[in-house]
Amino acid sequence: MCSTLRLLVLIGIIGCVELITVTTPQKYINVTTGESVQLQCNFVTTEATTRLTIQWDFVSSSSLYPQQIYYYQGGDVYISKSYKSRFQPPPAPTKNASVIISNMQPSDTGVYTCQVHNLPDVSGQSEANIIVNVLETPSVPYCGVHGDVGSGHLVTLTCHSERGSPTPTYTWTRLDQTKTRRPVLGRTSSTGILEIRNISEFEFGEYQCKATNVVGFSTCTVELNVEVKDGVIAGAVIGALLGCLLIILVVWFIAHNLKKHKYKAVKAPEANEMKRSSPQAQEASASDSVTAATTAGNLHAEADEHQA
Repeated sequence: MCSTLRLLVLIGIIGCVELITVTTPQKYINVTTGESVQLQCNFVTTEATTRLTIQWDFVSSSSLYPQQIYYYQGGDVYISKSYKSRFQPPPAPTKNASVIISNMQPSDTGVYTCQVHNLPDVSGQSEANIIVNVLETPSVPYCGVHGDVGSGHLVTLTCHSERGSPTPTYTWTRLDQTKTRRPVLGRTSSTGILEIRNISEFEFGEYQCKATNVVGFSTCTVELNVEVKDGVIAGAVIGALLGCLLIILVVWFIAHNLKKHKYKAVKAPEANEMKRSSPQAQEASASDSVTAATTAGNLHAEADEHQA
């Protein structure tokens, strides 16, 4: 009798507790860069939605801290600044808390959490998580050649895309003169490395790298032949010769200026000495002229006396 009474009391207590249930039909969503995504969130409550609160949080794949991007309570709406221009909030208070985010970018990859509270509904499943993965076509890869491009040597080709989600895989093919793809004879890896050991003239030509993921692909090409090597060496030789010529011109210019300054330093005292000696010479010359004139006058006077 006592156990039955306790059971009835427990059932009565449970019946008085209001529950809220938040659900989403999509746990995982893939979206391509630049497209829009709808994050669906539905809830069930037995109370009127006059005291409803809705909150969306985001945790990026590169951070462990949640960021609040949307909050609604009693008619007041808050939208994070970074999402304001591309965030469409839920419709007027209904049992639908779904939102739409446009122009999705790789940085938007992460976990989105929908939280709904509606007092006095304080128990139950009040939140739902959605994992969003933003896919991006591989960027145009960079192809590189490493090693001595000559018969019998090891040559390594590398290929890498700066962007791409999911991480792209790389494949190498050789193109003949008609651009027909031929299998490569070296050792390849999915990370974009191709090693060609003991390369021969039959392996020279154009090589193409293809970076691929589920969204699309991008390619780059590189020419592999002896001319590439010779061109690099010729360029290095020409550069070295030009460098030497430039050094010679600089040395000549410095030496010429030093010689010029030294010449001026030697000639300056001589010029000053000549300027100082010039007035004395002029005075001596004038004195000689006066003496000559006096002598001539005396001679004329003596001659006149004898004639008299």
